[in-house]
Amino acid sequence: MAALGKAAARWAPGLWRRAVRAAVWLGGRRFASGGAQSPPTFGLLLDIDGVLVRGHQVIPAAQEAFRWLLDPQGQLRVPVVFVTNAGNISQCTKAEELSAQLGFQVEPDQVILSHSPMKLFSQHHDRRMLVSGQGPLVENARVLGFKHLVTVDELRAAFPVLDMVDLQRRPKTTPLPRNDFPAIEGVLLLGEPVRWETSLQLITDVLLSDGNPGTGLATAPYPHLPVLASNTDLLWMAEAKMPRFGHGTFLLCLEAIYRKLTGRELHYTGLTGKPSLLTYRFAEGLLARQAAQRGWAAPIRSLYAVGDNPMSDVYGANLFHQHLQTQQEGAARSCASILVCTGVYGPQAPGPPVPAPGSEGSPFHGHRDFGFRPELLQAAHVVSDLHEAVRLVLRKEGWAL
Repeated sequence: MAALGKAAARWAPGLWRRAVRAAVWLGGRRFASGGAQSPPTFGLLLDIDGVLVRGHQVIPAAQEAFRWLLDPQGQLRVPVVFVTNAGNISQCTKAEELSAQLGFQVEPDQVILSHSPMKLFSQHHDRRMLVSGQGPLVENARVLGFKHLVTVDELRAAFPVLDMVDLQRRPKTTPLPRNDFPAIEGVLLLGEPVRWETSLQLITDVLLSDGNPGTGLATAPYPHLPVLASNTDLLWMAEAKMPRFGHGTFLLCLEAIYRKLTGRELHYTGLTGKPSLLTYRFAEGLLARQAAQRGWAAPIRSLYAVGDNPMSDVYGANLFHQHLQTQQEGAARSCASILVCTGVYGPQAPGPPVPAPGSEGSPFHGHRDFGFRPELLQAAHVVSDLHEAVRLVLRKEGWAL
């Protein structure tokens, strides 16, 4: 449990069973039966960006891979969940996108966004939360269970003098101070925003003012208000030749600013998304639910997590595998990490497939709260693409190709 880090260790233990129950309970259309040569005892956790697609372009090998996974009726032969650290989209929209891209029906409850496990943080759902990100921000937060929300734009409109970086957006006159704005009781970070400088400034204002950014305090309160964040990926892969900044980069900036101003560390009440153990337990529950809906009575014992990012995908799968060796709340007994070369990670010169962490030229890209355990960056298998990954899994499980 120490690998969860200082923040996660305080909240994760009490959520495991709730994660499984919630994932099994979540509504959705039943899957049609039939197709598999034998009831599967394994399931797949597939990353999206860098494994299935790059930007808006489907990776051809991913389409080939699903020829092995679909039966003649277009139904999956094994349970599959799509586990992404994206969060600036709705679950339904992501399922629709995947359906169009992959050529078969993907249900919303087969998609786990980075913030999906925040449904379990019910003790914070009634708080008045400042929410940061983009896309259907308020809709996503409400789906997670949060009832009282204030966006960064709404906060800026209420206190226009707080946002002073962009000269074109500065107020031309000084507005009267407001004393009718209810206090903010927590911060909800669902994904990287568009205007980083505005979000960084206003989130910091909320934390330093104990939720009353229109006022000033002589001393910043500590502990500060609850902060829930999803997706700690430093980088992600789109159409560009080099990886792009992810939400983890935004969090890094926020943490550095808070530390510089206060001399203290920013504390997260909860972190979700890969490599969080809670995300993998949540995914396990969805796989079990799919198997039950298809009438596959055999428990799902073996999980295979396919991803392109050593720090989020490989690290998280290996962390979960180690957890399963000592804690067995569900049916799963193993989680094998499979690293593909179509995204953040790519083929390198002769040598080890993943450079030894700590060596020159191999900085640690993970989030501070998940610790640094070099052995967890080593994938169980390194393959060229998803097509090769699926063939590997089917061979290991003794299924005909």
